[in-house]
Amino acid sequence: MASHGARGRGGGRPTLEEVAARAGVGRGTVSRVINGSPRVSDATRAAVEAAVTELGYVPNTAARALAANRTDAIALVVPEPETRFFAEPYFSDMLRGVGSQLSDTELQLLLIFAGGDRERRRLAQYLAAHRVDGVLLVSVHADDPLPDLLAQLEIPAVISGPRSAAETLTSVDSDNYGGARSAVEHLLLGGRTRIAHITGRLDVYGAQRRVDGYRDALRDAGREVDELLVEPGDFTEEGGRRAMTLLLRRRPDLDAVFAGSDVTAAGARQVLREAGRRIPDDVALIGYDDSAIARHMDPPLTSVRQPIEEMGRAMIDLLLAEIADRRPPLSRGPARRHAVLATELVTRASS
Repeated sequence: MASHGARGRGGGRPTLEEVAARAGVGRGTVSRVINGSPRVSDATRAAVEAAVTELGYVPNTAARALAANRTDAIALVVPEPETRFFAEPYFSDMLRGVGSQLSDTELQLLLIFAGGDRERRRLAQYLAAHRVDGVLLVSVHADDPLPDLLAQLEIPAVISGPRSAAETLTSVDSDNYGGARSAVEHLLLGGRTRIAHITGRLDVYGAQRRVDGYRDALRDAGREVDELLVEPGDFTEEGGRRAMTLLLRRRPDLDAVFAGSDVTAAGARQVLREAGRRIPDDVALIGYDDSAIARHMDPPLTSVRQPIEEMGRAMIDLLLAEIADRRPPLSRGPARRHAVLATELVTRASS
């Protein structure tokens, strides 16, 4: 009876040999079909797939992974404290994109925080044991040793946001330079003349590129860059409050603020309101990320949208390609893939 098909001759799980016998092919042919090899004819593939269905055969993924020297797991490594991960929408959006792209695969996703020295030492030991097939790195700073460790261990890796223009790892990023330019150009078109910038962490290449976009937009409009209107931040709400306080102290006549993130803009907004400045009447305000924070702020925040979920999906696609090509990095040649996704300015009442 068909209902007995899921049992092998010994009453246990069907074996690869039983599938081969049912399909009238060799064991190696069945293995090639199961592993998706193109070196099988359509007729043979159909016969094997029919035998798999009839017998209820379930591949032993653990054995397959071991034979292929694979773990069927990838790690999403965040070299930041857990508190920042759960406080900033950027990370949850990135995780959502990664998860959605992995949903059609058999790969498991491990979320690993490495914000402290102890965590980093433990991570280094874990990676050295080759317990994952590949690594996604997000929020990496310029002096972070993790990317170089991955290269030394020859572990496939994709980084979210290159460390510099000379990044050696495959990377996915948004157009930070263009996004910043669009924000400043919007403020200039609105008649703003004293535009401040609260930066992100300047050891992050993406934050550096936003500063470049801010400066070039002003220069191209014939405006001088006033360094008193530029204040370093760290992408956090507290950093936004601290920077906004210093900016108002130095340049109380400022009439616009471009913040390095929506979270930073929320902190700046609080200080502006406490100082009696109306948004946007007295000071226009623009954030970055176009997160839920921007939509729910009062007034709703103009923000540069970067496609964070799409970036997460692109990272998975590139990482799977890296895993498929397990040759040592030096034998692959110098070419690495660097994907840059477009940004979009979403205008709302704050500007």
